[in-house]
Amino acid sequence: MFFVRSASSRDIPAIREVLAETWRATYAPFYGAAKVEEIIADWHSEAAVKASLERPDGEFLVADDGNRIGGMAFASHASGTHVVSLHQLYVRPECQGLGIGRDLFAEIETCFPGAQSLTLEVDPGNEPAIAFYQAHGMSETGRTDNCGKGQSGIPALIMTKPLAG
Repeated sequence: MFFVRSASSRDIPAIREVLAETWRATYAPFYGAAKVEEIIADWHSEAAVKASLERPDGEFLVADDGNRIGGMAFASHASGTHVVSLHQLYVRPECQGLGIGRDLFAEIETCFPGAQSLTLEVDPGNEPAIAFYQAHGMSETGRTDNCGKGQSGIPALIMTKPLAG
């Protein structure tokens, strides 16, 4: 059984493993192995994970069974707005279907009192993720040609869910 808890710096290696395994399994068919490895090295580097973990406006969670980290989620709330951005929600391929994603998503929804909406970007070809987010009340509200960092050239759907606030 996995329990959701706040991540700490000691979790960084395991978080990076979750990100790398999930990106390889999910995105190599879309972008090719070389592009996925380039993204893992940049977006999921130790420094990048540490920077997210240390963001004062963020919440970084892991699903832990005492032996391994089965999934992770990171969201932030930009000051002066009522919008929470879900930057990452990933579950190890072998742990998918165990309710880890559901539990991480539900916890993120409660971490930002006063927030009015939750938004995220998802690859339009990632049908399982889109179905997951739709099942959890999110709907498409836009598109971008530059998912993630800078001018990535990676297209994404923008999905949004109203929150109770």
